[in-house]
Amino acid sequence: QVQLVESGGGLVQPGGSLRLSCAASGFVFGSYDMSWYRQAPGKERELVATITSAGSTTNYADSVKGRFTISRDNAKFTVYLQMSSLKPEDTARYYCHARHTYYSSRIHWGQGTQVTVSS
Repeated sequence: QVQLVESGGGLVQPGGSLRLSCAASGFVFGSYDMSWYRQAPGKERELVATITSAGSTTNYADSVKGRFTISRDNAKFTVYLQMSSLKPEDTARYYCHARHTYYSSRIHWGQGTQVTVSS
């Protein structure tokens, strides 16, 4: 059974930091590119960051460059999103996403974790 389980969300003040984790099971984690998406109320889901299967390449949305860092530990089947200098506009539900490196139709989603940035 495929599972992506996010954790680490919560309430944080502007300027603060959080680290999200996504634990994967039920598929060959090392064969998948991993991403974090987010969706704020009333807005479309947007891509935040992506890391390739071996962790050699990362990409970020312009809105989070220099503030967020995506990483992965293939031995632990886990992907992380370190978020710093958080802003109120980062408030959203954050979703973990897996896409097979070669078979792009093989996609998995997590249930999401809520991040709220507010004073």
